[in-house]
Formats: sequence, C-alpha cells, structure tokens
Amino acid sequence: MSLFWRIFGLNALVLGAATALLLWAPVTVSVPVLLTEAVILVGGLAVMLVATGTLLRWGLAPLGRLTRLMTTVDLLRPGQRLPVPGAGGGGEVSELILTFNAMLDRLEHERATSSARALLAQEAERRRIAQELHDEVGQSMTAILLVLKRAADDAPGPLREDLRQAQEITRESLDEVRRLVRRLRPGVLEDLGLVSALTSLTQDFATHTGLHVVRRFDADLPALGEEGELVLYRVAQESLTNAARHADAQRVEVSLRRAGGAVVLEIADDGRGIEAACEGAGIRGMRERALLAGATLDITPSTPATADAIAIAIGGAPGFGTGIATGTGTGTGTRIRLITPVPRKQL
Repeated sequence: MSLFWRIFGLNALVLGAATALLLWAPVTVSVPVLLTEAVILVGGLAVMLVATGTLLRWGLAPLGRLTRLMTTVDLLRPGQRLPVPGAGGGGEVSELILTFNAMLDRLEHERATSSARALLAQEAERRRIAQELHDEVGQSMTAILLVLKRAADDAPGPLREDLRQAQEITRESLDEVRRLVRRLRPGVLEDLGLVSALTSLTQDFATHTGLHVVRRFDADLPALGEEGELVLYRVAQESLTNAARHADAQRVEVSLRRAGGAVVLEIADDGRGIEAACEGAGIRGMRERALLAGATLDITPSTPATADAIAIAIGGAPGFGTGIATGTGTGTGTRIRLITPVPRKQL
C-alpha cells in the first residue's frame, strides 16, 4: 500500500466511524444548538482529532525513524541501518528506507576506501620525512658533534667549557631528532613486532611525560599483518598523546590481549574523561584508522572501578613517578577500545 492510500485510509476510517455514530446514535442537533449538543459535538471532534493523530503517528513512524537516523548518522561509526517495514509498512516508505540503507553502504565503502588511500599516503610521507631526518639532519648533527669534540680537545680552558656546552646542546638536539624519527617511522615495529614496539612506545612516553604507565600484554598474540599492527600502534600513540595533553592524568594503563577471533587494545587513564561531543581531530583520525583495518573503536566513560580507556579490537588509583608495571588501576575518565579482527588465515 502506498503512503498516499495509507494516509487516506486512516482518515477514512476515522470519518467513517464518526458518520456511523451520527447515524445510529440517539443524537440530534437543534436550531439554535443547545449547550449540551454543542458539548457533545466538540467532544466528538476532539475524539476524532486524537484518533487521527494517533493513527497518523503510527503510520508515519518509519519516516520519523529515518529522519532521526539521517540527522545523527556518522560514517566513522559504520553499521547504522534502519529496519525495513513489513508488508504493512507502506511501499514508498520501504523503498525509501531501502534506498537510504543502500546509500549508507555505498558512502561507508567510499569513505573507507578514500581514508585508506589518505592514511597510506600519510604513512609513506612519514617514512620519507623520517628517512630524510635520519640521513640528512642526523648525519649532519653527528658530524657537528665530532667537530666540536676535536675543537674542545684543542681549545684553551675557558673556550673548552663553552665548546663542551655546545656539545651537550647538540647531543640533546640529536636525541630529539632521533625521537622524532622513531615517532614518524616506528622501525622497531617492522623489525621486532607489535609487542616490542608498544613496549618501547610506553617506556618512551613514561620517560618524557613523567606519568606512571601500567603495561599488560598477552604473550600468545596472533599475527595481524603489517596494516593491522600499524593501526594498533598509531591508535596507542594517539591515545597516549591525548592522555598527556588533555586528560590531566597521573596514571595510564595499556593492555593488549586476544579475545576470540580478535585482538583488543585498551588504553585507560585516571584523568578527567572525555565527552562524545568533544571528539577532535585526533579521535576522528583513530576512527578512520579503525575503518582501515576493519576494526571497531569504542569510546566510553569509565566506571569508578576502572580508569578512562581507549580500546581497539581488530576481526582509554592515581600514581606518581615514571615507570612501567603490570596490574590494574582505578579512577574515572574515558575508555577507548579498539577491536581488530585477526586475518582469517591466522585464526
């Protein structure tokens, strides 16, 4: 039944019921109209309007659901679809919902494809910049260090002290360049694997931020492939950066475990939490990376028994100081979970 005939039928039903009541009910209308008759007519009109409104609300409910989904749909949260009405749902309504769901399928596929191309190009550019920093800037600063050392060895006392100070500044700058190279191109991820790369990342994070880092990694993790491991590493990197910059946290917990046919990365902190409406470019970037690996990214407030956590799966008590440990934490904040499916050949 088309939407036109559905609405027409609902209105005809109400008007037909009102006409039947007038025909068979002992009701008369005088001229001029008596007060009791006017009350009855107004009451009947009110009943007709209420019945019409109720039936129309029921008949147009699928369009209301479609409108709400259209205003809230997010292509970075795939899978949001409307159920298609059954036989009584209306031909045009069912066709409209089917068309909208098909459009979402196409847009999600196109978004995932374009995001994959952009992220792969970004990673290629990161590798190029890291290589240039290592080969050009790093080598030049190493040569400067050698020249300063020779000059300091031959210089008189007062000048030697100034040259030693210049050496230290250059050495610190060289260490910073090397740290940037590791962030741009995690060579340890390619050489030693995901667990070693995350271990190095958390240790470096703890050293430079002073936050207490808790690490819990399973030993029997399946291979995810280069793309999946890179997604997990970049999400962990961005999550730790957010915890240091925005969460006002003192303790961060990083866990990596296998759950059925997926690998789950979870990062929790004891900071102030995050609201969904406040998602910035960093979290949007994490969602795009999750789409690249077919993963699921969840961001939820933590309970009093847990810390803020970021968890990603592939298929976010205050502490002090710096260090890496094992265990669980307490606090309030945000939980981000990324679930990455294991490639079928690895299951």
